[in-house]
Parts: sequence; C-alpha cells; structure tokens
Amino acid sequence: MSIGNSPEDDRPSIGRALQQARIAAGLTVEEVSSSTRVRIPIVHAIEEDDFSRCGGDVYARGHIRNIARAVGIDPEPLVERYDGDHGGRPAPTPAAPLFEAERIRSEPRRPNWTAAMVAAIVAVVGFVGFTLFNGGDDKPSNTAQVAEGSTPDKTAAKPTTKSADPKPVPSESAIAAAPRDKVTVKLGASQGKSWISVKDHNGRLLFDGLLLEGESKTFQDKERIDLVLGNAGAIELFVNGKKLQDRFEPGQVERLTYTKGDPEAG
Repeated sequence: MSIGNSPEDDRPSIGRALQQARIAAGLTVEEVSSSTRVRIPIVHAIEEDDFSRCGGDVYARGHIRNIARAVGIDPEPLVERYDGDHGGRPAPTPAAPLFEAERIRSEPRRPNWTAAMVAAIVAVVGFVGFTLFNGGDDKPSNTAQVAEGSTPDKTAAKPTTKSADPKPVPSESAIAAAPRDKVTVKLGASQGKSWISVKDHNGRLLFDGLLLEGESKTFQDKERIDLVLGNAGAIELFVNGKKLQDRFEPGQVERLTYTKGDPEAG
C-alpha cells in the first residue's frame, strides 16, 4: 500500500522523507544498503513507499528505523505513521498463566528379580559353554588361531572310523624342496604334546595352541619365524629342509627365531 500526501497532511510520505534525508546527507542508496544491511532493491522500494518487499510489518518497521538512523533523522515519527497507516501496532499476546506442575512422588524401588534371574541364567550358560568349548586341559584347544602363512600338515590327527597307519616323519630329502627365498619351519610332536606359539616377521600370530603327540605343523614366512615351545623336549624341528639335532629337556620352555638359509636358533 503506497502512502502519499493528503490534503490534510502536507508532510512528505515515509519513503519521501527517507529519500530527502539521504540526499541531504550526501549518501547513495548503495551506501545506505551497506551500512544498514538492507538490500538495495528494498531501499529503493521503501523510498517509493512500497513496503510489500519487506516481508511483513515487523521487518518494515525495522528497515524504517535502520534507514532513518543511517540518514540522520528520528525514526520514531516515521514508525508511528507506518503503524497508523497499516492498522496500528498489534497488541501483544498475553502470556499463558503459569502453574506449578503436580509433583509425582517416586515409588520405592523394588528389586528387579527378572533381571537378576536373566543374569544368573546367562552366567550358567556361559560357564557351561566355556567348559564344553575348551574341552579340558588334555584336549587340543579349539581356540587356536591359524593365520595366513601357516599350512597344517595332513599328518594331523583327525577323527575317523577306520584305523590308519601312522605316517612316518618326513626325512630330510622329503622337505629339502622348501623354497630358498622363504623360511620354512616344521614342528612335530614326537615325544608328547606341547603348547606352541608361532609368529611371522611382522609379529602376526600364525598359531597359538596345543600340538598333540603325533601331530605336526609347517609354517612359512618370507623373512623370519619366531617360536615359543612350552614343552621343547617333545618337539622335533625341521628348518629350511634340515632337521635340527639339538634336543631340549622335557618341560623346557624355549624361545627360538629362524631366518632363511642355514637354521640358527635366536
């Protein structure tokens, strides 16, 4: 809605008053827009008494105040004229009456028997599962981890219904074909069971578990094999195609390292 001069009021309109004050102050529309952050098209529209681009009465009042201050005139008479021409300032909305929310008394906490029973059942099931999973100290550990690089031998004991003849331990000529660009370690439990741990040159675990009597395992790595033998006296070692003649005592724990070439204990 445009505001123009009426016979009863010779005062300039809001937009005309702002424009005259801007010109008198020697300011351009661009300078007023930069100082008030009101976009240039909106400043032009307000100076032409077109407030439709302001986005509502609240924004229009704010723009009038900011532009009036920028050009050096009192904004309040202009805002009052805007309110009078646009139905007046809306009455403030009364605040809703406050009330105190009813306090809820907390009931005494009771024991959560359901949660306790569930926890007990889970504990029992976990204990039974752990016992069955491990299968006792005399059985091979099912949790032994074999990573890439380990090659379990076909001579490992497997459950079968047929009686199989025990396979002889490979001779030196049988494993002499081990690649020379890698380190090859074969462990055979010939004198009883032994716990063994095998790692490659990066420290990655290749095997960690129990090697039963009659079982054997072969491991390869491009640089180094680290061993820990829990019962070294029960183990026969074949390293890079050669059988080591060193005999360890039963129950003796040995930490060994082998590289490519002739086998040497670390």
